[in-house]
Amino acid sequence: MANQTKRAGMGAEALEMIAARFRVLSEASRLKLIIALEDGEKNVTALVAGTGLTQANVSRQLQALTDAGILGRRKEGLNVIYHIADQSIFEMCDHVCGSLQRRIKGQSEMLSPGRRKPGSGEI
Repeated sequence: MANQTKRAGMGAEALEMIAARFRVLSEASRLKLIIALEDGEKNVTALVAGTGLTQANVSRQLQALTDAGILGRRKEGLNVIYHIADQSIFEMCDHVCGSLQRRIKGQSEMLSPGRRKPGSGEI
């Protein structure tokens, strides 16, 4: 209940910041990059190889994720090394993935052969 009260009192600026975070995460290639960085920091070359995305796309998506504060970067010689700066991103991903798995399981059970159809009296 406390979280609900806290959210209800959010102003327009706070809600826009939240919406911006969700917009950043709405691109599948950005999610691929986050997953690729889950086990540790990598440079652009390793991220291109690990995701199958083009170098130009990886660079563009890394910039968006860095601007959003989800990723951090550091220079190492000529290389730029990226890492997860906001570890809470994994909690959110786990929550969303768990929710989707439960939804898919429920839909699968509804469509399973032998399951009784509501109101049909048949099995």
